[in-house]
Amino acid sequence: MALTQKQIQEENAMIEHIANHALNEDPNSNAPIPKVGKDVNMGRVLNGVREQIGKKNWQPNPDLTEEELKVMREDVQDRIIVARVGLLLRHPFFGNMATRLRIQCADDWCPTAAVDGRNLYFNTQFFNALNNREIEFVIAHEILHCVFDHLIRREDRDALIYNIAADYIVNNILVRDRIGEKPKIIDCYQDFKYEDWTSEEVYDDIYKKYDEEELKQLGELLDEHVDWGKEPGEDAQGQGADANANGGTQKGKGRPTYSDEELRKIRDEIKENMISAAQSAGAGNVPAGVERMIKELTEPKMNWREILRQQIQSTIRDDYTFSRPGRKGWHTGAILPGMNFQETIDLCICIDMSGSIGNDQAKDFLSEVKGIMDEYRDYNIKLWCFDTEVYNEADFSADGGESLEDYEVQGGGGTDFMVNWTYMKENDIVPKKFLMFTDGYAWDSWGDEDYCDTVFVIHSNRDKNLQAPFGITAHYDEAA
Repeated sequence: MALTQKQIQEENAMIEHIANHALNEDPNSNAPIPKVGKDVNMGRVLNGVREQIGKKNWQPNPDLTEEELKVMREDVQDRIIVARVGLLLRHPFFGNMATRLRIQCADDWCPTAAVDGRNLYFNTQFFNALNNREIEFVIAHEILHCVFDHLIRREDRDALIYNIAADYIVNNILVRDRIGEKPKIIDCYQDFKYEDWTSEEVYDDIYKKYDEEELKQLGELLDEHVDWGKEPGEDAQGQGADANANGGTQKGKGRPTYSDEELRKIRDEIKENMISAAQSAGAGNVPAGVERMIKELTEPKMNWREILRQQIQSTIRDDYTFSRPGRKGWHTGAILPGMNFQETIDLCICIDMSGSIGNDQAKDFLSEVKGIMDEYRDYNIKLWCFDTEVYNEADFSADGGESLEDYEVQGGGGTDFMVNWTYMKENDIVPKKFLMFTDGYAWDSWGDEDYCDTVFVIHSNRDKNLQAPFGITAHYDEAA
């Protein structure tokens, strides 16, 4: 039965009253408790209260004195230590990782929490508003950002959208595995429709579906994202911020910044800590997604370049010719054709430039194309980029043509692998070997398996077991 206007008004009044008191927005209000009719559904009221509380942005108290903050800060630090112990007892992987992070107050720049791989940054008032189980959740949240390399994987993607995508991934794991309790003062981004997605896949999804205002209605970022790849003075939203260059030790004011050498060291430290923490935690105490990553780190790497070399070699023509007679028939007086090895490779190469591809990946792709050209003395290569369209087709050969140094990558939209096969068919392009450099996030079809021989070179996909449904799959690995 449909609600009457009066019922709606009564329920909304009750929701507003309860939510205001729960949030301490109006603790001394003398406003009377709204009267409700007998037909008002209290279940709907309570759900409304939860929603309204969740949509309220948490704000610190600006009237606290420095002395009050000092006392509160000492208490918060003690509670963080207690929360780490709680994680060690209940979730040993997270507890082990947490003990390797230095606890740093960052009231001057961090409104909630942050992490850089070495330090856990906290805002005093925010952590003070959490119970111990909620603090456990926040700590584990920061740890997973490190584990999944979210600190650097954003690259040149939109900062806000990528950070939201990363929070969806992290929060889903924590809620699913019951790691601590999700904070009640912030309505965190969390939705199981993104279960088992990657942050890049979530990014593509919300990039296509939502504008900034709609994103705000879906939730709030739990933490301040420290992006390793940012220039000093640029915050996680891509806006200006005070910064220092103290290597993340936070001696001065502003968020930490790092040199390239420090970044490499921190990433290596995180990997070592992950392996050590997983060993200490024991079997069954590591989240499935993290366990897969650790397995990848400890298993021998495949030499993908050798796979690619073998596939390219198969395009070299080896016809018989009388211009180079064979020796086998000489004793009989017969003239037989010999092998004519023409070391000309004939390839079509496409570069995935969808929104999930960052600048570093694009540079790696072009670097590999240059490597192919350098390895063979004669080549004919047709190159283009794609997202949901094909861009900038160019021809390269050892005899001349365009220069790869002048080639401009284009794209940045969604992902549609099939556009490459459509383009080849429409332009009568039938390659001996077709190479696709991609991150492997195909949203629909991988392509036409019957059209040509295809090699998929997959870069930066967390699932190293991912295989294309046809052709040859090789996973790009910087260490190979």
